[in-house]
Amino acid sequence: MQDLWNFALELYARPGVEQACLELQEAGSDVCLLLTGAWLQQRGVRCLEERLRALTEVAAPWQREVISPLRQTRRHWRRAAGEDAELAALREQIKKLELQAERVLLERLQTVAESWPGEAGRDDWLIRLAENDSAALQVLRGAVNSP
Repeated sequence: MQDLWNFALELYARPGVEQACLELQEAGSDVCLLLTGAWLQQRGVRCLEERLRALTEVAAPWQREVISPLRQTRRHWRRAAGEDAELAALREQIKKLELQAERVLLERLQTVAESWPGEAGRDDWLIRLAENDSAALQVLRGAVNSP
């Protein structure tokens, strides 16, 4: 079984997925949850309400208290970093911390979900985890379902 982090990296590298994830994030979706859902969907794990709740209980506080503040700072510094090399270097460090925080979250989500059995059927985790059924979600869904 491929771990969630490496699955996420491979999926993110597919054509259109990075942009789709950024659009979904801007629309309010938790991309780490969507990537986890894609991983579970590919493994044939059933999407049950208690499983969704378990994932959200892990992700929500980490997103709110760790990832979101890093992302907000990085975005806030975007314009000024274009004119200040030292600030640009600090912004890059924050970007790396944000990515590391996302990796930690994916590892925590994997720990919660890795024992869930694969079963017959292909539940649609993505539609349950997304804030809306957008074109960006369709791009992500297509990338998950392609070989």
